[in-house]
Amino acid sequence: MDNVILQTNISTQEPVRGKVRDIYDLGDRLLIVASDRLSAFDVIMANGIPYKGIVLTQISKFWFEFLSDVVEHHLISDDVASFPAPFCDYADQLAGRSMLVKKGEVLPVECVIRGYLTGSGWKEYKADGMVCGHKLPAGLKQCAKLPELIFTPATKAELGEHDENIDFERCVDIIGEEKANYVRDKSMAIFKKASAYAESKGIILADTKFEWAVVDGKIILVDEVFTPDSSRFWPADKYEAGRDQESFDKQFVRNYLESINFDKSGSGVELPEDIVTKTSAKYIECYELLTGKKFEV
Repeated sequence: MDNVILQTNISTQEPVRGKVRDIYDLGDRLLIVASDRLSAFDVIMANGIPYKGIVLTQISKFWFEFLSDVVEHHLISDDVASFPAPFCDYADQLAGRSMLVKKGEVLPVECVIRGYLTGSGWKEYKADGMVCGHKLPAGLKQCAKLPELIFTPATKAELGEHDENIDFERCVDIIGEEKANYVRDKSMAIFKKASAYAESKGIILADTKFEWAVVDGKIILVDEVFTPDSSRFWPADKYEAGRDQESFDKQFVRNYLESINFDKSGSGVELPEDIVTKTSAKYIECYELLTGKKFEV
């Protein structure tokens, strides 16, 4: 598809390519580009999702600005014309999907906040009534709202590997008690603020994951924030505990992969055109509901 960018190609520049992002190291700053690649079960699919990278970037930009009174973030600019050479000359690849950001030391722990019992948390709860060291009440249904938010950190896997859920004590072992307390408390605070806002737009924020980094001695919010790639968003008017929920995220793709018994390893499959089209529409709908703006390319 002409409107899909699976990777960027900038003259003389070589990025580090993650599951979704191409990251260019500019010395004291980074240029982060969200491609249209889609990763599900930590495997990159063979084809991309139209406009996905633009949606991810613009939703992150919206949330960084919305949360700026609560937490410091890494965004410097998303205006391609302000980027250093040669990047300023590649608006055709970068416009709408790139951010010039502060560079820091990323903490090696993903900060996951769960408000509802779903995903890997539901599977763990069914097995032993626990989620990442948190003992939960008996008898909770799939996708039930939890009695209170829980912080369930995870170790960050290498490309092609799976993230591993850990308990808070292990998080303290990895990054230290002071940092662990800080990112837990800040993650909780911004989840509560964003969740209340999303609810006002008819969207349930079920869970999310954050990345934090140390920049000039301060811990700041980095990477993406409250996007359909890092969060589960459900339409509130269709929510019902006890079953899978309709969603604005890539759960649509995950469900398809489960239906074809995808083995969650190796190389990604070619997604059917109807799955691609519907997933793109879900991402765009999420952007429009959250920001109140019409999506324009």
